[in-house]
Amino acid sequence: MTAGGGIPFIRASGDPFAVGRAHGEALAGPLRTFLDDALCRLNKVMPEPVTYDALLPSIAAYRAAVTAALPDQAAEIAGLASGAGITEDEAWLLQLRREIMGYRKVPTAGDCTTYARTAGSPPVLAQTVDLNGDLDDYIGVLEIAPGGSARRSLVLSFGGLLGYLGLNSDGLAVGLNLVLGGEWRPGVPPYLAIRHLLDTARDVTEALEILRTLPLASSRTLVLCDRDRAVCVEVLGEEFRIIEDAEVAHTNHFLHPDFVPGDEINVFARNSSVRRLKTATAGLGELRPDAGPEEHFALLSQTPIRVPDRGDIRAERTVAAVVLLPDRGELHVRPGDPALSRTQVFSL
Repeated sequence: MTAGGGIPFIRASGDPFAVGRAHGEALAGPLRTFLDDALCRLNKVMPEPVTYDALLPSIAAYRAAVTAALPDQAAEIAGLASGAGITEDEAWLLQLRREIMGYRKVPTAGDCTTYARTAGSPPVLAQTVDLNGDLDDYIGVLEIAPGGSARRSLVLSFGGLLGYLGLNSDGLAVGLNLVLGGEWRPGVPPYLAIRHLLDTARDVTEALEILRTLPLASSRTLVLCDRDRAVCVEVLGEEFRIIEDAEVAHTNHFLHPDFVPGDEINVFARNSSVRRLKTATAGLGELRPDAGPEEHFALLSQTPIRVPDRGDIRAERTVAAVVLLPDRGELHVRPGDPALSRTQVFSL
């Protein structure tokens, strides 16, 4: 592990178990602390407390689904457990935390604002990361070099996650937004799906083909960008809808007319989502084609895109902002509140 201006930076290479073991060894202390903190802080944010033993059947169901679809990731999670000195079920819990939380129809001020552009400019994907649980103290960046492949990836991670968002050496970048709808069920969590896309896809076209083969566990929007294409992929149950343009932006309500009737977002959260989308779309339109990362961070730091800390661990707030430059293999990140933190840069 090397330091990246305060954010842990873990380089991991080799077979899946070795990659996971390197990750676990580098963060063994923090991961143990996180697990011991009200069960990954689940019991600080969920309306009803849960116990580890009560979660074991759910963990087993997700584990079986992921192992069947993505056996390499199952091996990597086993390596994570070995390296961190935790049980495999605990390592799986780190991956499944958001799925266990499910979705609640409660007011929220934010849950990620994402946009991408390719038209007449170097490709860029930028977003805020809005989460509850005060997770900015568990940010990490992984550089993954799988054995037997020339492809490498830079992945933003939180608390032992194998994936969250990132880019790869082929020039593919992937971001995401939470959207609410359909049945959440044992399957491949979208965070792990994003990591799989970065491991295996050359570009947006190939990523879309791979994504359709995965039994996703829950609703999300994935924003994909390469040198030529920018798309939003809305996922609702087993259905996908694609929105493509030279510039795309997404927040937390469904945009495709086929999915709007199935949107479970509550009116207060929808109002926030609409405001953030309007601000992001307008701001992106005003940015010059060759705008640099700091100009994108200035947009991501604006109200209402940036969601400040209101002192409630149960409420979503901006815990990071990221600018991905896929053609340069660079991940720029501001941890915590982007209006108050400095940019740190990680490069392939």
